Amino acid sequence: MISLDEAVTARLESHGARFEVLIDPDAALAIKRGEFDDDLEEVIAAEDVFEDASRGDRPAESDLEDAFGTTDPLEIIPEVIKRGEIQITAEQRREMQEQKHRQLIDHITRNAVNPQMDDAPHPPDRIESALEEAGFQVDPMTPVEEQVDEALDLLRPIIPIRFDEMTVAVQIPPESAGSAQARVRQFGNLEEEEWQGDGSWIGVLTFPAGMQTEFYDLVNELTGGEAETRVVRDEEEITTR
Repeated sequence: MISLDEAVTARLESHGARFEVLIDPDAALAIKRGEFDDDLEEVIAAEDVFEDASRGDRPAESDLEDAFGTTDPLEIIPEVIKRGEIQITAEQRREMQEQKHRQLIDHITRNAVNPQMDDAPHPPDRIESALEEAGFQVDPMTPVEEQVDEALDLLRPIIPIRFDEMTVAVQIPPESAGSAQARVRQFGNLEEEEWQGDGSWIGVLTFPAGMQTEFYDLVNELTGGEAETRVVRDEEEITTR
């Protein structure tokens, strides 16, 4: 379950009664859009249906039966959300907007590069500054992924930016291969791997290009700077690092 501070209220008026439930805002939107497939109990603040959530008042069981044909909260909660309205306070809206703003910056930073600077990642503060200059306002009620294209359209006249992936081959020496490869292989999509006769490990991974600095920092940390990496594209070695 989530805390009350994290929850928003979904409200439905039906059959002459009012029903309210407390739920995570993103989960509420996913349920309303028919895209929720997680554990409902993990995203609600109370396994209960209220007449007035702020006071803790509950509706009569007969009202629940009339409106939903059941008194089971876990069956009723999604129906209240689908058929009702999501209520948020001005403070909740501000906090949600700020959270989505940070998520958007993180998403763009991890996936975008600067094509005029040898596909180097854009720092988060540059993305944030450009979004502010563009006048982009994050919608707190819309998933971040659905706002990325609009944000990029506004960013392109201000900074050179492109979403891209990169593929890197990495060879980890024998002395650190056993533990290091387990973490490296989880960084992106492992395309190929091979253990060498000397005990070293070679892996080929694909990941968002904006995460390249994070990847190299991880490899250097795990191997004491002894790993070898090569950027690979279309089976051709482009760069050695």
